[in-house]
Amino acid sequence: MSFELPKLNYAFDALEPNIDARTMEIHHDKHHAGYTSKLNAAITGTDLDGKTIENILINLDMSNGAVRNNGGGFYNHSLFWEIMSPNGGGVPSGELGEAINDAFGSFEAFKDAFSKAAATQFGSGWAWLCVQEGGKVEVCSTPNQDNPLMPGTGCGGSPILGLDVWEHAYYLNYQNRRPDYINAFFNVINWDEVSTRYAKGK
Repeated sequence: MSFELPKLNYAFDALEPNIDARTMEIHHDKHHAGYTSKLNAAITGTDLDGKTIENILINLDMSNGAVRNNGGGFYNHSLFWEIMSPNGGGVPSGELGEAINDAFGSFEAFKDAFSKAAATQFGSGWAWLCVQEGGKVEVCSTPNQDNPLMPGTGCGGSPILGLDVWEHAYYLNYQNRRPDYINAFFNVINWDEVSTRYAKGK
C-alpha cells in the first residue's frame, strides 16, 4: 500500500490574498508530491510498508533520514492543507477555545506565542499547536520536516495546527517577510477542523 498525494479541498487561488495561487500550486503539486513519492520509495519492501503514516512517525528510527524527512513532509503537508480554508480565520470557540484560554490566558496571547514560535524557528521548519491527553494544549516548533509525533523532538502530544515556515511556503509572495506571512495565516485557519482534531487528540 503506497501513500497518495491528497487532493486539496479548495482551488489554488482560494486562499488569496493571504496565500497566492502560484505558491499553493508549486507547494502542493511539486513539494508535497515529491515528499509522497520519496516516502513510498523509502518504505517499499521494508517492514514499514502498509503501516499508517502516524504509526511510522511515532515509532520512527530518527537516524532513518529518508523516512524522517519524507514521511514528515508527507504528514505535515497533509495536515497543513486541511487546517486552512477560504472561509477561515476568526477565533476558536467551544472546548478548543477554552483550552487555549486556559493555557495562554487569551486568544491574543496564544497568537503571540504561536507567531513567535514560527518567526524564531531558525531556517526551515514548522510551528505547532499540540494537544495532550486530557486536553491541555501547548505551542512548540520543529526544524525541517520533523513534527510532534516523532520521538525526541521536544514537542508532546498530537499536532492539531501547523504552520510551514520553509521559504517555499511563502517566498514568492512575501520574500523575506516571514512575520507578514505568519500574520496572514491566521486569516485562513480552519478552526472547525482544528477543533475536530482537538477532540480526537485529547
